[in-house]
Amino acid sequence: MREVLLLCWRDTGHPQGGGSERYLEQVGTQLAARGIRVTLRTARYPGAAERERRDGIDISRGGGRFTVYPRALAAILFGRLGLGPLKGVRPDAVVDTQNGIPFFARLVSGAPSVVLVHHGHREQWPVAGKLVGRIGWWIESSLSPRIHRHDQYLTVSLPSAEELATLGVDPSRIAVVRNGAEAVPAGAPTGNAAVRTPEPRVVVLSRLVPHKQIEDALTAVARLRGRIPAVHLDVIGGGWWADKLKDQAAALGIADAVTFHGHVGERRKHELLSRAWVHVLPSRKEGWGLAVIEAAQHGVPTVGYRSSRGLTDSVIDGVTGLLADDADQLATIVGELLDDAAARTIMGEKARARAREFSWEHTATGVHEVLAAAAAGRRVSGLISPGDEHAARIGITEVGA
Repeated sequence: MREVLLLCWRDTGHPQGGGSERYLEQVGTQLAARGIRVTLRTARYPGAAERERRDGIDISRGGGRFTVYPRALAAILFGRLGLGPLKGVRPDAVVDTQNGIPFFARLVSGAPSVVLVHHGHREQWPVAGKLVGRIGWWIESSLSPRIHRHDQYLTVSLPSAEELATLGVDPSRIAVVRNGAEAVPAGAPTGNAAVRTPEPRVVVLSRLVPHKQIEDALTAVARLRGRIPAVHLDVIGGGWWADKLKDQAAALGIADAVTFHGHVGERRKHELLSRAWVHVLPSRKEGWGLAVIEAAQHGVPTVGYRSSRGLTDSVIDGVTGLLADDADQLATIVGELLDDAAARTIMGEKARARAREFSWEHTATGVHEVLAAAAAGRRVSGLISPGDEHAARIGITEVGA
């Protein structure tokens, strides 16, 4: 395979970019390092260049929140005619990232499509408004599976693969390649007894948007404060919901017990994680939960929701973290971990050991296998380059296109 085209509605530089964008670009960087030409087509945002080369990836930007899709299709079509920003791009395979809505690149690209889905968005569509939400869910749950009924699917966790199957995607076309993780930056502290704060420290690492439900972490801290007065919450990350969360912290009377750090650099992020006692990820829905592994690199166990689906894969319940069924249980579990240093340490060290099994190089190897098969007209399924062996595998098979 000599060339791939990546399609995604955002890139990691976008103010609302997150884990799915990071997955795509980390894989792209690794593929480029192997001599494959990689082009990323994405939306443009204030301050972003129309064209840019970063980490071996040629980035082409155009369109906004909704127009990114038709403009990308037009760029692909004109590129095949030797015109426009994608002139000369002749991919062997296209990664069509479906963040709720795919690009439907297969209609114009002339190359095999691999549909990358981190998780379903049924629970998130209502935030977009009643009409847009209903249209979006219809596209995601009905139209896309029909249009892509012969295409390869790629996702990041076993629960997300199961979710795709419930939408009618043939399991023989669903490959799972889990997220990787970058090494802790050189010189940054690594979580241990010497760097942990003396006071109980809870951390949240997340984009600040409604479906991440950071309110539940705030409520947990408010409940625990009466019993654990020194408890403090660090919120790492930014987003358009930040002001609402600050208002909620004030309303709960814990503004002085919460620090909103906003967007921070990699080193600062790891400094904050290294000091923490417990990581909370109260998201309504996750495909995998990259923050789980980043916290685990510092021996910090994660508490999250079983119903988020993806966390049932990234967190080994009772071993590397704990999963709750509701907000009350979440607060109770966090409190128990803060109280029990021995259990917290054992769980954190098991999480750290598991985190060592994940790397972006490993992820890229798996994605390359999927892309190469698609380019050759084959389909693969199952857990590809899983990184660990704790979960039962889906059978890995190859079938004709």
